[in-house]
Amino acid sequence: MESDFKKEHEKLLDLTKELMPQKFGRTGVIWVISLVVIIAIGLVAYIHQLSKGLIITDMRDYSSWGIYISNFVFFVAISLVGSLISAILKLTHAGWRTPLTRIAEVIAVSAIAFAGLTIIVDMGRPDRMINLFIHGRIQSPIIWDVLVVTTYLVISTLLLFIPLVPDIALCRETGVNPSFWNKKIFKFLSLNWKGKKSQFFLVHKSIRILAVLIIPVALGIHTVTSWLFATTFRSGWDSTNFGAYFVSGAFMLGAGAVIAAMFLIRRQYKLENHITDAHFDKMGKLLVLLSLVYLYFNINEYLVPAYKMKHGEAEHLNDLFTGHFSLMFWSVQFFGMILPIFVLISKKGRKPLPAFLISIMVIIGAWFKRFLIVTPTLLHPFVPIQNVPDAWKSYNPTWEEWSIAFATLAGACLLMTIFIRVFPIIPIWETAEERGIIVDTHEEK
Repeated sequence: MESDFKKEHEKLLDLTKELMPQKFGRTGVIWVISLVVIIAIGLVAYIHQLSKGLIITDMRDYSSWGIYISNFVFFVAISLVGSLISAILKLTHAGWRTPLTRIAEVIAVSAIAFAGLTIIVDMGRPDRMINLFIHGRIQSPIIWDVLVVTTYLVISTLLLFIPLVPDIALCRETGVNPSFWNKKIFKFLSLNWKGKKSQFFLVHKSIRILAVLIIPVALGIHTVTSWLFATTFRSGWDSTNFGAYFVSGAFMLGAGAVIAAMFLIRRQYKLENHITDAHFDKMGKLLVLLSLVYLYFNINEYLVPAYKMKHGEAEHLNDLFTGHFSLMFWSVQFFGMILPIFVLISKKGRKPLPAFLISIMVIIGAWFKRFLIVTPTLLHPFVPIQNVPDAWKSYNPTWEEWSIAFATLAGACLLMTIFIRVFPIIPIWETAEERGIIVDTHEEK
């Protein structure tokens, strides 16, 4: 019996060595330096904004929200991927999801963390954040959003960390990466893990509970975010369709983000045996389904007000369809939603490289889609302001706004990159269970 446990433990250690985080190569170093430079430029711009105020932005009485809020909605949307891959696919017993769960969870935690930071940036006066807690009113959708974002961040972090504990312990045991800091980090975060059956039972139970909890919270965070817009009278936002519209778009964006991350991680760390072409094929099919659902809600979102053409809605829709934002609007619809459906519906289109290129289109299109949700509506206020400068009737983000926006995106990417460098991005013990390797190789005393 003891020899059997020893053999299984050796198999487990071999798999751990195979999936241990690797040092950055030349490409990885260039990538990290690039992200740090972008973040540094963004910090300089933010310090300038703190000293001068939001006047350095192009946000005015008309366009009081700009690319900061577009970024916030984008981050909130992409964070839904954690519940999509980790929770929904787990509860539906989709076994092929195992190599993708941690990728999805890291994206979700990084995105929702920077969504919160983006709101602080948009406030102009970060010290006033405390007023949300001192003077917050439960009648306000902003308070709803604060509560649900915080809850989602906590659950997403737990869903990432709890399944990671056994892998951290395995990395600690192998000693493959013996740097001083890695030893300290692994020892601290492994929480005295011994690999016992009772411990694995608790991990499985915790994951099941969190997987159930995160789904309504995830749907809630995107619904409540949509209510920030839909509870107003503004043309373009005054919609009963907004909740489902936001949720379906977030599912689509999340699937695209996972495909992009899958491709880059697999290529950088030579993980073709774990992230296979079959995973790209299945994720491609899933993205087609989610794109079709999102296409339906897009048609519903624009067809109904276009049919009625009330005065305010008419101005807003004309601006999108044929006016100032028409090129961006139709490009987003075609390249960010329609083209992915036609490419990914074929088997060749679901191969790793074309699927990656399509996912990049989906991600870029999704960001500009959020910009189109925020900005054009603000430029057509319900009660127009009289005798204002013409510059107030348009919105062109300043270099400070772009720098800060890119810095938050780079910050989320850097957070994911550091995680991948320190911790195994493919779940070791779950992969071992799939291969029939016994993971609870320590007998209870």
